[in-house]
Amino acid sequence: MEILSYNCSPSCHVVNLWWKSVRKSSNSCQSKLPSIREHRFSCNNTEVRSGFSGYSNINQFPSTNLDRGKGSRSLNSLQGFRNLNSQVSSANYDGYVIGGEEDAGIIPKEGEAIPKALIPGLPEESNGECGAKISSCFWEWKPKFNVHYEKAGCENVNSPPVLFLPGFGVGSFHYEKQLRDLGRDYRVWAIDFLGQGMSLPLEDPTLRLKEGGSTEGKDSLWGFGDKAEPWASELVYSVDLWRNQVCYFIQEVIREPVYLVGNSLGGFVAVYFAAYNPELVKGVTLLNATPFWGFSPNPIRSPRLAKIFPRSGKFPLPASVRKLIEFLWQKISDPESIAEILKQVYADHSTNVDKVFFHILETTQHPAAAASLASILFAPRGQLSFDEALLRCRMNDVPICLMYGKEDPWVKPIWGLQVKKQLPEAPYYEISPAGHCPHDEVPEVVNYLLRGWIKNLESEGSVALPLLDDEESIQYSIDKKLEFVREGSKKSVRVRFYGSRFSLWNKIGSYFRSPFRKLEIKSS
Repeated sequence: MEILSYNCSPSCHVVNLWWKSVRKSSNSCQSKLPSIREHRFSCNNTEVRSGFSGYSNINQFPSTNLDRGKGSRSLNSLQGFRNLNSQVSSANYDGYVIGGEEDAGIIPKEGEAIPKALIPGLPEESNGECGAKISSCFWEWKPKFNVHYEKAGCENVNSPPVLFLPGFGVGSFHYEKQLRDLGRDYRVWAIDFLGQGMSLPLEDPTLRLKEGGSTEGKDSLWGFGDKAEPWASELVYSVDLWRNQVCYFIQEVIREPVYLVGNSLGGFVAVYFAAYNPELVKGVTLLNATPFWGFSPNPIRSPRLAKIFPRSGKFPLPASVRKLIEFLWQKISDPESIAEILKQVYADHSTNVDKVFFHILETTQHPAAAASLASILFAPRGQLSFDEALLRCRMNDVPICLMYGKEDPWVKPIWGLQVKKQLPEAPYYEISPAGHCPHDEVPEVVNYLLRGWIKNLESEGSVALPLLDDEESIQYSIDKKLEFVREGSKKSVRVRFYGSRFSLWNKIGSYFRSPFRKLEIKSS
């Protein structure tokens, strides 16, 4: 049964106060947990979702939360990041031919104008457009395992369900632009993986013991005690845990097969999940999906090697791991470091990342965040590799769509093209300028392509794929400039569609041939 509520007891307000509640009386907090288990769901239905603690912009965030020695400089670095002009623009994007004449399709030759198309922008209140309302909810998967998620468009009862899976270090908040826009047409959910976002535990997963065996006060950082709590004795924040989390979420919350959309780590989990549960998946969209995850050996695939790491990612974490994580945590949780990472992964530096920045920063304040990171970093690899999962998806006829930001410094386009090589019939859209998070940087384009792809599948092919005019054009490569209006001004990005005749080797060769073509043009 789902409960919609604006008001919760101030002693344990799991929706709005989150981890702050656990710092209050443990007795009063525990007294509320049975009600959570009884109803399983708790939602805060609100149109404006501003942040974990209600801060929506840089001016409202208290300076004390940034006081880490470099707090004031981090604000300056963030402001400087917002004011930088984009170093990449579609106007100076170098064109190239993928293969031979038959491969080239309608990609313009050097100097030719690129066909343009106007697409819808995001709903803007200034224009009287109303986006979908977003509800912030908690679902108790297991005792002590409270999963945070957001949803929109649930009144669209006959529309396809879409589930968004976030990348590493972020959460459902990273898909706000999808929930508000796509929620007008579809039923949309975005989930926080356990150990990340607002799906961090409400209690310390470990105990610290005195010599006599009794417990003493907990450290400010959770998870580094001497003994794991019973509920956390087998807890590891791994891809297998997240796969199971997604499975039960679809079965118990959504209750029907879904379209999965995953960015970075979320893309890996989407493919990994679809490989095991094709009956629960209508299709998978990969947004700069990472092609690998995990460093420790998997105990099922490599049992002998795994014995060297008997408790990889489990609680309590070893003392040596604690020292390493404490050092690493000071670096990566610093506000200035967060701002620098965002500057690196967003190709268009004019993108407003205030909300993303402060959501990430607030997550780092949770007492369980550092130990959760340690568990994630030392968790074993999945039972299937990314390529093996893709193969299973192909064998089970799971539709896959690829959308990759061309200027991604981490998951470069070559990784997406490798997926295209394995799945020749999968539509592949390369977006430029766009970095590691195209859904947040150019949501207008991603939402437009995603809508079109879902319509193509729902109509069983009677509706053409985005950018294509007919069935025959799916074999070729197409290049278009998509224009849209954002905050009163026109913006554009270049989108290249790679057809089924795409050749990876020709693509690689074009990178080497491109500089020589430039020299030939200059010399002539």
